[in-house]
Amino acid sequence: MNQSIPIRTIHLFEPLDNLLLEKLKEIEPKDWNLPTRAGSWTIKQIAAHLLDGNLRALSMLRDGYFGESPGEINSYSDLVGFLNRLNADWVKATQRLSPAVLISLLESSGMEYRNLLKSLKPFEKAVFSVAWAGEEESLNWFHVAREYTEKWHHTQQLLEALDQSDRRLLAKEFYLPYLETSMRALPHHFASLVAVDQTLIQVELKGEFSAIWWLNKTEDKWGLLPFSKQKPTSILTVSDDLAWKIFTKGISQEEAFKQLGFTGEGIFARHFVKMIAVMG
Repeated sequence: MNQSIPIRTIHLFEPLDNLLLEKLKEIEPKDWNLPTRAGSWTIKQIAAHLLDGNLRALSMLRDGYFGESPGEINSYSDLVGFLNRLNADWVKATQRLSPAVLISLLESSGMEYRNLLKSLKPFEKAVFSVAWAGEEESLNWFHVAREYTEKWHHTQQLLEALDQSDRRLLAKEFYLPYLETSMRALPHHFASLVAVDQTLIQVELKGEFSAIWWLNKTEDKWGLLPFSKQKPTSILTVSDDLAWKIFTKGISQEEAFKQLGFTGEGIFARHFVKMIAVMG
């Protein structure tokens, strides 16, 4: 699959923001401290993290102000460590902000953030690459799509914590762009797995809607195909409620493997449940 084919997400930021704000405005004060699937973060801490995303992007991409220097970054793990520290510092500092203040800041910064994203030229080089997809340089459309997956999965964590029956974000309109973007990590993730030439793995999503991805090994690399008539070496069947949890470390690999359906050799399924599409 041509990695330059863009995934359209820019039109989804406003309805996603509106859904988030609508939910935050209606919850009870005690609900802000509910635990979520985002590690140790509560609903309030997820909201604070989403605000940080807006403000940090405006500072760096719009204003050219990068603030704290990351120091020497020699590896992916160095970058992840720096980002984790920034996130922890911010979440700790914003504990002093009231829910009402967080909502107000999310509302105002969200509009400025969306305008910033709309101003980016899709096929120009992005300031930041999508590292979890193995890219050292990325185009703006992929950067925007990555930002969408960040907002999508944290909003989904928040909705799930409040009401596990709330499946609004699993609707095709919101979820398929998230999945299409996240699946771009498949070739990079499988690069470390040795397999014979012409190995074909079919990944099938089942739930509110169905979707299929094909991952093919040719010569010395893995790549995504738009479709294939070849018989798959292995078919991985993942439910819609499982896929996003795998990609965001929201479920243990062992539990994910138990819930994943597969045919063929188990090594492909075992490797798939290790894939993440977040910086972590």
